Amino acid sequence: MQKASKLLRIYTDESAFFGDQRVFEFIADLARQQKLAGVTILEAVLGFGRSAHLHRRDVLENDRAVVVEIIDEEGRLREFAAQLDEIPDIGLMTLEAVDILGGKSAVEPPDVQD
Repeated sequence: MQKASKLLRIYTDESAFFGDQRVFEFIADLARQQKLAGVTILEAVLGFGRSAHLHRRDVLENDRAVVVEIIDEEGRLREFAAQLDEIPDIGLMTLEAVDILGGKSAVEPPDVQD
């Protein structure tokens, strides 16, 4: 089974908050509520963006770079990304093509139970 989808990649950092919730957790919760196909949160060992502030994995630091990856249909991802405009500490957002070749994640997501 091959299915064309898109990957939305959102860069932020571990210390970024939206209200009383970490930005990456807020994004994951929102994606789950909207029943997007899949979300993965990745923690970077080292990274920097346009500000050149170095985010580094360290025992005493909690400002590591974080990447949120979401796979779904392009239209749904574009609508989702537009909803994130109100969050001040989101960095770069990218959208790229992916081909789902198979695996359990290639089927429809289960109904989300609250």
